[in-house]
Amino acid sequence: MKTYNTIFFDLDRTIWDFDTNSKNTLQELIENNGLSAVFGSFEEFYNIYKKVNDSLWAKYRDGKIEKEILSWKRFYDTFLKFGLDDIEIAKIFGLGYVSLSPTKTKLFPHSHEVLEYLENKYTLYIITNGFSEVQYEKIKNCRLGGYFSDIFTSEEIGVKKPDAKIFNHAVEISKTKRKNCLMIGDDLNVDIIGARRAGIDQVFFNFDKIVHTEKVTFEISSLIQLKEIL
Repeated sequence: MKTYNTIFFDLDRTIWDFDTNSKNTLQELIENNGLSAVFGSFEEFYNIYKKVNDSLWAKYRDGKIEKEILSWKRFYDTFLKFGLDDIEIAKIFGLGYVSLSPTKTKLFPHSHEVLEYLENKYTLYIITNGFSEVQYEKIKNCRLGGYFSDIFTSEEIGVKKPDAKIFNHAVEISKTKRKNCLMIGDDLNVDIIGARRAGIDQVFFNFDKIVHTEKVTFEISSLIQLKEIL
């Protein structure tokens, strides 16, 4: 067993329950803007939105789209699928989403319990690709800040996961060695393969128990299992 002293956490879909919080936010935005009849089934709306959003976020990570465009285009492109061609309402949704979503505080089970356990044994950090102002609000509203020595956001560092530079930056700032670091995240490509390419061990948080063939250092389906590893 390696001796770890530093743990890097992803935030969305690893600690903060992104899908639940996002659904609640979108439902509020639809109701508040009187668009329930336009979209019909919320699940149909959400499934289309998720595909659109994931595709645009991939472009954002690759530097092919700017944050300001992504913020409203994910809604505009979704709305078009339902015959609604309205950039202004898409921009209203874009602004509403980034202000409302970080007020949602649903975390994955055992988040606080595990973080309280780990903070007494390791130095903890967050590495996230999310928009800086949104991520800081999530951390504050969920009372997570006290666990972490620093928050590394891709916006502030100028490079996004899975680029090794963001992991290298985190190692440098934490004043440790990569062999003593561990990255915990839900995204095989962004968190796990990214960390592996940077020479950092990984914990794949496979909450949905997806089938895959990637080599990972550790794999868990519940955060409580970190107590067995660490």
